[in-house]
Amino acid sequence: MRAKVKFRILFLLLAIISVTLGVHWTPKALTTDADELSLGIIAAVYFVLLPLAYWYCIIKIGEQKLWKMLVIFSLSSLVARLSFPADIAHYFEFIAWLRYPIIGVLLVIELYLIATIIRGLIKVRKVKGDPRVAAIEAYNQQDEKALAMAFLVASEPTNWYYAIPRFSRNHPTAITSINLLSAKAWHLCLMLSACLLASVTSYFLLVNWSELAAIIVASIISLSLVMLVANHRLSKHYSLYLLRDKLVVNNAIWGFMAIDISNIASLEPGIKDKQVADGELIIGRGKHTNITMIFKQPQDYFGGLGQLTEKINCVHLNLAEPEKLLTAIETQAADKAA
Repeated sequence: MRAKVKFRILFLLLAIISVTLGVHWTPKALTTDADELSLGIIAAVYFVLLPLAYWYCIIKIGEQKLWKMLVIFSLSSLVARLSFPADIAHYFEFIAWLRYPIIGVLLVIELYLIATIIRGLIKVRKVKGDPRVAAIEAYNQQDEKALAMAFLVASEPTNWYYAIPRFSRNHPTAITSINLLSAKAWHLCLMLSACLLASVTSYFLLVNWSELAAIIVASIISLSLVMLVANHRLSKHYSLYLLRDKLVVNNAIWGFMAIDISNIASLEPGIKDKQVADGELIIGRGKHTNITMIFKQPQDYFGGLGQLTEKINCVHLNLAEPEKLLTAIETQAADKAA
């Protein structure tokens, strides 16, 4: 596992543990010095420890933008507003004032999703490849923000494209498959169950605050069902293929690379232990990888549905049939030379 992923998981675990224990130990009233001390420690965790951990794990190690610090401060303020004693919680009342702007934003997101889905369904009927590849081809020469936005906009059509077999009937044939956990049927069932549970839970958590917000959030989460089906079909049938002059590598639907064939310096077959250095990436389940792809210049890896972009010099893959990738790249190079 790469250092960036480890630190993301580390921060997530720290945040879950901190908030869970903080809410449990927060005194209901400040009647003693011990209560004040306890609340002071909890506040320090929320507004000092967690922001520092977020900055180090996500901003610094993960190489993200500094403005994303607003996320953790907003989360800490929300938890404080809901769990602190009343005489302290009122200082965080501004979170409650945001109720109607938040509902307005959620409505805009909901309408945007509906429009995007309709537009995406129209577009993907005759598409012959992943819509994200077209987005990269169109915006790869522009700045990072434009590319990230284009990738995000292309993600919704991509979900429907892969979720509905008829839409992907013209998809290029896979070279071979990457050994991915998300290709398993039991994994799909587990993820669908978790999504439905999250949707129902979010509704009951928000319904007393705002029924409209509860319905909107639950429906947005429910839309993830399409993405989960797409994730399974993509992992099982289209994890590695050629489209035009690009080799497309899908680490499920969450991670994506579209590599120009001309930028592949070498393909090295052979069993290797899973060890990764800076600028390297491992894709595929199992204790070993069986082929290594080295690039002439760093290639973009779009993680987190395209919002966590990294520069990669080398990719280690665990393929079902690695020799087919060697043959496909040699054939493609020969055809291009001819």
